[in-house]
Amino acid sequence: MTASAPPAPGAGRAAVGAVTTTTVSVLPIFLTGGLAVQLSAELGFDPAGLGLVVALFFGVSACASLPCGWLVERFGSTVTSRAAVLGAAVVMLLVAALVRSYAALVVVLLCSAWCNVLGQLASNLTLTRHIPAARLGLSFGIKQAAIPLATLIAGAAVPAIALTVGWRWAYVTGAVLALSALLLTPRDGGGYRRTPAVPGERATGALAVIGVAAGLAAAASSALGIFLVASAVDRGIDPAAAGLTLTLGSVVGLLLRLLHGWLADRRRGGHIAVVAASLLLGAGGLALLATPGTAALVIGTVLGFGLGWAWPGLLQFAVTQLNPSAPVAATSIVQVGVYGGGFIGPVGFGFLATHLSFPIAWLVGSATMVVAAVLMVIGRRLLAVHKAAQELRAVRS
Repeated sequence: MTASAPPAPGAGRAAVGAVTTTTVSVLPIFLTGGLAVQLSAELGFDPAGLGLVVALFFGVSACASLPCGWLVERFGSTVTSRAAVLGAAVVMLLVAALVRSYAALVVVLLCSAWCNVLGQLASNLTLTRHIPAARLGLSFGIKQAAIPLATLIAGAAVPAIALTVGWRWAYVTGAVLALSALLLTPRDGGGYRRTPAVPGERATGALAVIGVAAGLAAAASSALGIFLVASAVDRGIDPAAAGLTLTLGSVVGLLLRLLHGWLADRRRGGHIAVVAASLLLGAGGLALLATPGTAALVIGTVLGFGLGWAWPGLLQFAVTQLNPSAPVAATSIVQVGVYGGGFIGPVGFGFLATHLSFPIAWLVGSATMVVAAVLMVIGRRLLAVHKAAQELRAVRS
């Protein structure tokens, strides 16, 4: 089930609203990753502890994906976007004001997991309802650029706020930005209506395989935003410089997500194959992060963010194109895998980094990303089989 097409707001406002909602709804967890050094010094936790809180966040997100998909389809993008943004603002204020221990940080951040899911799916619905088909790929690229944008904000918050007035004020600043973003959340012009999904359109089996592939890719790539600063500091780099390296990676990831979307609008199909190729190249970037030296760190960050973590918008665009009557339901299936990977990845990476080393953790992440690329190709072939079966049924009917 999804929306029909009543009078819509301008495409520009819809894109801005989607980007704003996505950025704000994911900001609490990525701000935590960017501020990990300062948080761990005061609250007393190690990389495994950071990995655990991020893992639990995405684990809750995985459980919330399908229910949140139903809520978005039931109430529309306006209500659910505003709920996600307001919830994220409240969570950041609670972290700034109340968190005095690691346990409290975990509890408060877990309360923001539903904001992340709701914001993502509401933004998907906004784009599919209000953006012309010829620009939908770029629009998804812009929307998913919000993720490295949130990481960019987190990285910039280290030298600008955390190292000057303290990490709590970084969360306060984030909350103020979130409350301001309420003015930019999308609006459903002419009310919200749902139309029935087309029977047999959704290739659930193929989507499940793609979801597993996306989960493995997310498991590997989520470490970039969460552990890059801690890994760089561990090899002797100044915390401020480490934060700026995270900012560099975020900018590259943002630009590559836009490029992926722009190119998607200019080709017919093949989007999932492009995702698989990006994962293979991104795996090389993660392997470089295991190599000593500043040059390897910078190049690995560029490749990792630019290719290994630039695929989500293209993948979501491909899924919505294949399931035009039920885009939220289809993307919620894939998002279960993405959030499941977000659960497994950080805790696994944190465990490896704590008990072995950061280089070993990056190498395991690289191998995981290669497996994800292979499964993505398998999922693409299953989609081709499903499409051929649909065409055969149409001919026979």
